[in-house]
Amino acid sequence: MIAPVRCFSCGKPIGHLWEEYKKRVEKGEEPKKVLDDLGLTRYCCRQVFLGHVDLIDTVARFKKF
Repeated sequence: MIAPVRCFSCGKPIGHLWEEYKKRVEKGEEPKKVLDDLGLTRYCCRQVFLGHVDLIDTVARFKKF
């Protein structure tokens, strides 16, 4: 749904980096370079970003008003 606030394994705060990562990857930058620039060097933190699927827009369509 939404990007996790902290890494599941090590507990490092990473939620504030999601928008920057998403914006730069959509522009065409290589994900590896973006993760390096953002300071995500641990493999556990990197896997959270690489494995995350942003479904908030899809789920929001089914909200009852």
